Amino acid sequence: MSIFGKIKSAIFGGEAKAAEPAATPAAEAAPAARAAITEVDVTARLNSIPGSDKLNWQSSIVDLMKLVQIDASYENRKALAQELGNASYAGSAEDNIALHKRVMSEIAANGGIVPAELKD
Repeated sequence: MSIFGKIKSAIFGGEAKAAEPAATPAAEAAPAARAAITEVDVTARLNSIPGSDKLNWQSSIVDLMKLVQIDASYENRKALAQELGNASYAGSAEDNIALHKRVMSEIAANGGIVPAELKD
């Protein structure tokens, strides 16, 4: 699983939203049901994780990754940036801020309810 996939799974609660469509007529209703499942209040979800009050996950990609128990090493952050289309990630403070905003924007694009100030 990709690093972004791991972050997304931690926020959305695992693989439940990636269920395969059924081969029955009920499958036509599945997309609507899946859309409802994916709407997650990201702030509430992340704040409910023990230790969230000790981390600045709202603006730090390192703290966000630590909170969801993903290795926040430079190599993993660089791989995450590349997954999200930034081939020139160098690990600077500006790169980390941009990466955090990009992750939050992608979480929002996947059904997460993310405050505007956390996105691009």
